[in-house]
Amino acid sequence: MTVDNVQRHLLLEGIYLKYGYDFRKYTEASVTRRIDVILAKFNIKSEVELLARLVNDEEFFKKIMPLMTVNTSEMFRDPSFFKSLRENVIPVLRTYPNLNIWVAGCSTGEEVYSLQILLHEEGLLERSTIYATDINPIALKKAQDGIYDLEGIRVFTKNYVEAGGTKSPSDYYTVSYNRARMIPELRERVVFSEHNMATGEGFVEAHLILCRNVLIYFNRELQERVFKLFYESLATRAFLGLGSKESIRFSACAEGFDELDKENKVYQKARTPLPFHR
Repeated sequence: MTVDNVQRHLLLEGIYLKYGYDFRKYTEASVTRRIDVILAKFNIKSEVELLARLVNDEEFFKKIMPLMTVNTSEMFRDPSFFKSLRENVIPVLRTYPNLNIWVAGCSTGEEVYSLQILLHEEGLLERSTIYATDINPIALKKAQDGIYDLEGIRVFTKNYVEAGGTKSPSDYYTVSYNRARMIPELRERVVFSEHNMATGEGFVEAHLILCRNVLIYFNRELQERVFKLFYESLATRAFLGLGSKESIRFSACAEGFDELDKENKVYQKARTPLPFHR
């Protein structure tokens, strides 16, 4: 193990021991890239120096926390995915009197509101509770506020149409001071809370779990933990949606899911339970 690897290991171990945030099983490339950004931004020479500052300064940790996580998102990202939800998943969800939906790694909330809009248009919003979780409290606050810049709204408009939206995108937000805020109806059915997939447990029996473009930053061991967590959190024949570059195919949990839409990474929990779940 090189000196750089040792220092990075010590830094991540220290963050976990001091603050409980576990980045130890994120991919090496992802973690190294984020640490390098922090070192440059705050003119810190090494991971050891960074660790010393973090251990003794909780306010500084709050500053660098957003830089340790990825918060890139957009409304109706990958429109074909949401179109697949509308066509393949919604008809089944419509048969339930009440719905629990978990958006894991919700970042700044764009995917949450995209889902809310879809549920509204399909007449399912009033019977749904969405649990939106993320490790980053700053990102969660932005998600809860539901306020976005107008460039993000322009992307939303384009993606919404491609995803098969049935109304005008402007029905879902109001504009003030060059910022757009999602309408209150879309914010009332969401429970925002911190949750760390690296250490946290399941907390709801879900009919749909979305975790898109998050697992690509986890190593194989952490991915396996998360897939098992999702499997155990899903109701019978419930659904899982992943990001375009993610797959459950080579996971030990793969046999626990049917591939509903291979291209758009939509899965349904299999009828036969996995051995560890019996």
